[in-house]
Amino acid sequence: MTRDCLATPVPFSQGTAAPRTALPAGGCDCHVHVYDQRYPAAPGAKLLPPDASASDYRALQQRLGTERTVLVTPSTYGADNRCMLQGLAALGEQARGVAVIDGSESDAQLQALHDAGVRGVRLNLSLGVTGSVDSILPLARRIAPWGWHLQLLMAPNVLASLGDVLRSVPVPLVFDHLGRIAPAQAGQHPAHALLLQLLGEGRAWVKLSGGYIVSPPHAVDDPALDALAASYLRAAPERVLWGSDWPHATASAGLHPLPDDALQIDTLARWCDQAGADALRRVLVTNPAELYGFAPVSTSSTPIPV
Repeated sequence: MTRDCLATPVPFSQGTAAPRTALPAGGCDCHVHVYDQRYPAAPGAKLLPPDASASDYRALQQRLGTERTVLVTPSTYGADNRCMLQGLAALGEQARGVAVIDGSESDAQLQALHDAGVRGVRLNLSLGVTGSVDSILPLARRIAPWGWHLQLLMAPNVLASLGDVLRSVPVPLVFDHLGRIAPAQAGQHPAHALLLQLLGEGRAWVKLSGGYIVSPPHAVDDPALDALAASYLRAAPERVLWGSDWPHATASAGLHPLPDDALQIDTLARWCDQAGADALRRVLVTNPAELYGFAPVSTSSTPIPV
């Protein structure tokens, strides 16, 4: 299959070629950030990326063939969700949001977030400047009336110590960036075992995002990631999501080169090929529709040409 190329590169994405993989209609990128320097960074924020707008992200959608998006408030802004909400408004009804809160918000404030398209709250214990392990249960109880999920990012050793706490959380859990499990830890670390158990028990979801972050060479197509991704797809294919992590804030911070997002799609397709004929559509369409409340997409819909 010929890989068409864009005339102009997408900001913060290496390469210009489209994926080799034709995506199903309604495909969702479940982990995206937007940045705007008009909104101040939170004190202590570790990542301070350049501006990356919803309009910039539209160019990536055109390149990849995705249609739906989940914007996540990044650690840069603490519990200030204004930049994410601005992006939601720009992207419209095919976008949902994951906010950051400190738990002191009123019912009216949470309802306003819900009305804007927010369907979850993130607690980043790796780079975040808001919240702690002790926040997990209070935040979960606070958001439960809205039917939201709690998205978590933490070091494997921390995750491994929280089994009892996580099993008592009254909302669905979502683990981004492959649970922050390194490839060498797959099948070896108790955090990986716990995450597989939570998936199998129907308590959790996992995002196949940020593979280049946990990969030792920071490669999106690192073969060492294959077994880790396969473990999640095998444990609970109905609980697996995908996200590009655009605009790749750790890359703009100089921690590694920018990833090729088309190659990320083709790597996901390779993982899904090993998990069954319908796995790619499930990960990109069916699962996000269930978790984020998108309208169902007919199985007869034509794949997006690339």
